[in-house]
Amino acid sequence: MKAFKNILYMTIGCLISAFGISCFLLPNHLSSGGFAGIATIIYYLFEVPMGLIIIVLNIPIFILAYFKVGKKFIFKSLYSTILYSRFIDYFENTIYIEDKFLASIYGGIFIGVGLALVLKAEASTGGTDLIAYLMQGYDLNIKISQIVTIIDFIIIVINISIFRELEVGFYSFLVIFLIGKMIDIVFEGINFCKVIYIISDKHDEIMKIINLEMNRGATGLYGKGSYTNKNKTIIMCVSTRRDIDKIKDITRKIDSNSFIIISDAREVYGLGFKN
Repeated sequence: MKAFKNILYMTIGCLISAFGISCFLLPNHLSSGGFAGIATIIYYLFEVPMGLIIIVLNIPIFILAYFKVGKKFIFKSLYSTILYSRFIDYFENTIYIEDKFLASIYGGIFIGVGLALVLKAEASTGGTDLIAYLMQGYDLNIKISQIVTIIDFIIIVINISIFRELEVGFYSFLVIFLIGKMIDIVFEGINFCKVIYIISDKHDEIMKIINLEMNRGATGLYGKGSYTNKNKTIIMCVSTRRDIDKIKDITRKIDSNSFIIISDAREVYGLGFKN
């Protein structure tokens, strides 16, 4: 059942991503970074099908990765890469939008959703992801995200120099940003929560009001101030975005000198949230 689910995710994901590249990015010279960005440049310079270029570029990477990365991951990624490449050539120039801004928005959304589905199946579409994994295998201090970012930046700079359009670079960065955001949304949903930390001498009163008026749980964490060397109770409360302002207002009314820290919580499991 899981194998069928993974194949379904990979197939649909590749179809959606390829549609985003072929119909929105490729006709406007825009890049999504990675091998797709290199393939876009070669496509316009030598009129070689983009999907074919992606397969050729990936061959040496897959050969190297076969000995470094798990074989199950490699076979699933190989399936995704071939399918992704074929879909790109199939959808080539099916839709053409002259507005580069709209093309970057639509392209980023489609590619991001598609790649997220492939990643959910614990696979990839090859390219810079595999290069990053290989490089990390030789130096554990290198972060995959840093490698991918550097490679994407270099590809976009080359893209700008080839097509001599500065806006191509701007919109390509927008595409990459949207891809990342869409992957986050597909993996984690749009209902991100917030974690609020409150440091106050009136912690008991604040927690009581949060419990009664907000119907929210709060936890007292024990800490020690490095400057005062005094023991402190730190209130930790997980809340939805819409309730954060209310909690801040309650805290400020009770103690105007309170110290408040707010951060994102990508996923929350437990009573009142996900089971």
